Amino acid sequence: MTKLSVNINKIATLRNARGGNIPDVVKAALDCERFGAQGITVHPRPDERHIRYQDVYDLKPVLSTEFNIEGYPNRRFIELVTKVKPAQVTLVPDPPHVLTSNAGWDTVKHKNMLRDIIKEFHAHDIRTSIFIETDVKMIENAKDTGTDRVELYTESYASQYPLSPDKAIRAFAEAATVAGKVGLGLNAGHDLSLENLKYFSEHIPGLLEVSIGHALIADALYFGLENTIQLYLRQLRIADK
Repeated sequence: MTKLSVNINKIATLRNARGGNIPDVVKAALDCERFGAQGITVHPRPDERHIRYQDVYDLKPVLSTEFNIEGYPNRRFIELVTKVKPAQVTLVPDPPHVLTSNAGWDTVKHKNMLRDIIKEFHAHDIRTSIFIETDVKMIENAKDTGTDRVELYTESYASQYPLSPDKAIRAFAEAATVAGKVGLGLNAGHDLSLENLKYFSEHIPGLLEVSIGHALIADALYFGLENTIQLYLRQLRIADK
């Protein structure tokens, strides 16, 4: 079954809004695992407006599922990841000022840079994934960076899904097929939700992992965290049948 990695950035955002340690990010991550999440994702940004670098250090020793660290690969981020040694690092091309990730890598323009960074992570036995859009050329060139996986940026799917699920999924299904042909593992994330997750998973061949944060944490306000994680896992289980 496609794995569910819960992005806990929004829990950190709530904590930081008031100061102190409520809610406790580490406890929330452990609860997510206990409730069925198969991974935990964090995305520390330079201003530490949600996940702090210290959170990353605090989480690593206590997590029992896959730890995925997302971020822009500046030197500080690279040093963090190579010290913590998560199961996976996801490279995202977001500059410091953006509110949330909003584009995939240009794997032609940045191929040499990505290749060097990925080589460094591989030297520490860290699986790599790069955030990417559905452009077939970018996926084919992603293979040349040496990355293990690509993560499809699914914002456009989520925004088009209410209008036409079939139209929304086409480019992503094609991208998934190309990724499989060139030997890349496939992840996906951004704006996936209880509304659109099952359809996405049903139509994307070889989908290994989805990373979901904003919608899942928002749903937890209504349904509770344990029930919400089970609802998301149910969508993935149904899709895999």
